[in-house]
Amino acid sequence: MPPIPIPTPDANLRSSRRAFLYRAASCCGGSALLLAPFGLVGAASSLAEPPPDPAATPTRPDVAATDRDRILAAAERYLKLAPAPLTSLPCPRSPGTAHDYYSEAGPKADLADPTSPPPFTAHRDAVFTLGLAVPALAAAYALTGEERFAAHSALHLHAWFVDPATRMAPRLDYGQVAPAHEHNSPQGDPAAGPAPAPHPGGRFEGILETVPLVEIAIAIPFLAASSALSGNDLSMIHAWFQAYLRWLTEPQDSGPRLPALARDQKNHHATSWLLQASAYTLLSAPAGDAARAEDSALGELRHRFRAVTLRAQISHDGSFPHELPSPAPYRDSLFNLDMLAGICELLSTRFDSVWAYELEDGPGMRSAIAYHFPFIADRTLWPFRADVTHFDELPGRRASLLLTARAYQRPEYAALWKKLPPDPATPDILRTMPIHQPLLWVRQPARI
Repeated sequence: MPPIPIPTPDANLRSSRRAFLYRAASCCGGSALLLAPFGLVGAASSLAEPPPDPAATPTRPDVAATDRDRILAAAERYLKLAPAPLTSLPCPRSPGTAHDYYSEAGPKADLADPTSPPPFTAHRDAVFTLGLAVPALAAAYALTGEERFAAHSALHLHAWFVDPATRMAPRLDYGQVAPAHEHNSPQGDPAAGPAPAPHPGGRFEGILETVPLVEIAIAIPFLAASSALSGNDLSMIHAWFQAYLRWLTEPQDSGPRLPALARDQKNHHATSWLLQASAYTLLSAPAGDAARAEDSALGELRHRFRAVTLRAQISHDGSFPHELPSPAPYRDSLFNLDMLAGICELLSTRFDSVWAYELEDGPGMRSAIAYHFPFIADRTLWPFRADVTHFDELPGRRASLLLTARAYQRPEYAALWKKLPPDPATPDILRTMPIHQPLLWVRQPARI
């Protein structure tokens, strides 16, 4: 498949950082102060000092105060992390270019081949690490205004999304590829001759592996105030996310339609598609609640959440029935809950609150968090079978508690969010926590 080009910014976008920020600020106007509750308005600031946070309340805790030490400790660690784009992590089994994302699924138990190499996961792990590092550095910059945090974040962004020599191709054709010996396993009627091998490309499950890019998209407006990112850099980063959004959402003429397969599931795979589509659409959406309420792309995503997601995924009691057959039903339910909360936060405006969407027979985000809250508070109350692995290490601090506390004015949700440990040590659990820096979701970027 020919590469998907990243649009080169036109003459109107090739500008100085000062011009870029002037356009961002002028398009937002004074009304931007009421907008973008999670910091996706691209208004940047000539001042390093961030805007003050509103006074804390029982349902709107002071996230900056709660997370300050945690954020700064993580950012100090990530200052020592060098960029590791895909081009530095080659895999000889990848059918794509050095710029193409590639990962392999673990073998099925009945088809495991002890002579095969372990699954290649270096690209998955690199994207995951990037999704931890950039938001942590952006959050530290938002807290302190120290350029060193923004400058190091800019190094990563430049390597992954700007530099033609190292940037990732904005597509995911080769995510979660099945092991080679499974491609060649016998299929069909042997009397009819050998069956054709399955397509050696990726699978829809691979879409899940770019969920870490969501919080990077949210971090970008916070970093726009820094001199470390030029106007052209910001334009190229935006262009990359627009290209990846097109791959996620537009029909393809040939080959497996992986994003559509993920989108049409009835579990966390579909939610991961909708969360990503929402974040990347909002990154380039017009500024202002009024404009965003009328934006057709955002409107389509809101319609999908109401008409498809609620009906397909949430039972009348608020449970997620399609997560329960999983080997990790508790972990996947909480993962889905956090992503749904993120979607509600991203798509809501002052004129149209997605938090309030409910079907006539009950399913909605309000019922989902009410159902899961007791099990987050005490996992031993979980009424279904326990996860095969890591059950005793759950739940971790779920961002859905914080966001729903703010949306529904529920102080008990906020109190539990503050109580739970934020950073589980096990990567498999950390990967199912899509929001690692909630400060970026509840604070506006610095403004002129």
